[in-house]
Amino acid sequence: MDRWTEMPWALALPIVVPLATAVAALFLRGRARAQRAVSVAGGALLLAGGLALLHRVWQSGIAVLEVGGWPAPMGITLVADHLSATLVAVTGLLGLATIVYSLGEARRDEPLEQPLVHVLLAGVSGSFLAGDLFNFYVWFEVMLVASFALLVGRGARERVRAGVQYVVLNLAGSMLLLAAVGLLYGATGTLSLADLSVRLADSPSPALVTAIATLFLVAFGLKAAVFPLFFWLPDSYPTAPVAVGALFAGLLTKVGVYGLIRVFTLLFTQHPGFTNGLLLVIAVVTMLVGVLGTVAQTDVRRILSFHVVSQVGYLVMGLALATPLALAGAVFFTAHVIVVKASLFLVGGLMARAGGSFELGELGGLYRARPWLAALFLVPALSLAGIPPLSGFWAKAALFAAGLDAGAFVAVAAAAVTGLLTLYSMTKIWAQAFWKEAPAERSAVVPARGRLTLLAAPAVALVTVSVVMGAWAGPFFELAFRSAEELLDPSRYVAAVLGGRT
Repeated sequence: MDRWTEMPWALALPIVVPLATAVAALFLRGRARAQRAVSVAGGALLLAGGLALLHRVWQSGIAVLEVGGWPAPMGITLVADHLSATLVAVTGLLGLATIVYSLGEARRDEPLEQPLVHVLLAGVSGSFLAGDLFNFYVWFEVMLVASFALLVGRGARERVRAGVQYVVLNLAGSMLLLAAVGLLYGATGTLSLADLSVRLADSPSPALVTAIATLFLVAFGLKAAVFPLFFWLPDSYPTAPVAVGALFAGLLTKVGVYGLIRVFTLLFTQHPGFTNGLLLVIAVVTMLVGVLGTVAQTDVRRILSFHVVSQVGYLVMGLALATPLALAGAVFFTAHVIVVKASLFLVGGLMARAGGSFELGELGGLYRARPWLAALFLVPALSLAGIPPLSGFWAKAALFAAGLDAGAFVAVAAAAVTGLLTLYSMTKIWAQAFWKEAPAERSAVVPARGRLTLLAAPAVALVTVSVVMGAWAGPFFELAFRSAEELLDPSRYVAAVLGGRT
């Protein structure tokens, strides 16, 4: 455990860097080349800061920054354990990849897109590092506002309609979250996560605590897009530009899942039979409904969007089982699916450029026309389906083993069926877009060589990371098991933040 005495503001860099980059990019909005250079530099610094933070936590344990010198639970505290440090590092990776891809899209009608991307990244990083529920809520809302602006932009009526639905439902979730936070403060007199962990353990009103826990479940569940609160997602993500859609698919629902993991391992542990049982039912239905939604879809983006929902079900399954193997599998799965899902969205954008459409009926012949693109799609597609030895296989194997050990046979069966249907949907894309003959008339968009490099390089980088995670899964699972140990032993988090104070 480390209170970050050597570099006290290093823990704040994943928040400060994207905010500073957003301000700089905003002032440069009339100078496209300079704005893009600043944006890429900011993304690279965020990635470097995230990796440095992860290394520091790996070496020294949970890191704590007391902003302004005010100790918890009175002041604002930033906390990085292995889970949050891992997610911040992955956020930096995905942020840089999507920023570079957006440069290749060459859309000059969105001068505010680059600043908004960095505001969103700051909100995501702040959510992962917040040591109290109020600041978690604040950073979540920062992320929501930026995501709404990115989704709508100056788009057509379809984007505006999807954006309004997205923001209305997420604002409803925010109101529920704020209500839950207020009730929890009224019951305990604190919002510090560490202090809440201590006070809720001895709460004289277990019924009230369970009711508040259910309210948190609904609020975070809506933002994580679990069943039955997921219907806004498949209508929203496909309308965004490719880079923005990849950023959303990789990160936004994972912040909701992170909120569920944090509160149901650190705060609401008094009645695991009820909460974990409910979470397991939600996980099973989310997996099945999400993957069944892909069967009737013919648009690549909508297929991938429904898969965002189904993959969230796996993450909630790991939380519901609440064993070291299950939580380690959930942590590994989270990092895996962020990288793989974002890479598939980027590859989908390349497919649309090469074939002229996102509709499978209008695609074809891409295997012969772009064999490198076929390989770039096939690797993450098979990884998403859980084919060995790719990263998705190891993530699912850990959850399957944890489910069998816990006797959750229905959940394991649902996860297996979801994997098979995921493979079916990926095969459908392969057969329609790559294997069948090309349409007689193709309206492909052939970018210049330099622009094609900007479009392809981020996808190649993310696919390479997913391959490395599968080929050398051992170190990544060691990190995941360290995260699981901290989650199952809240006293480590409490001791790091409070240092003996209550």
